[in-house]
Amino acid sequence: MKRFERILVKLIVIQFIVLICTQLLIQQSAIQPYLSRVVQYEGVNKITITEWLETFSQ
Repeated sequence: MKRFERILVKLIVIQFIVLICTQLLIQQSAIQPYLSRVVQYEGVNKITITEWLETFSQ
C-alpha cells in the first residue's frame, strides 16, 4: 500500500506541475492565437488586433 501511495503522490505532483505550466502558457499573448479555435473558425488570424476585436464585438 505504501508503494501505491508514493506513486499516487508523484502523479499528483506531476499533474500539478503540468497544470501550472499550462496556465502560464495560456496567459502568454504571443501563443493565444495558436491555442484559440475561435481564431481559426472566424478566419481572423491574419488581421490586426483592432480588427480582431471588432470581429468579436459585432
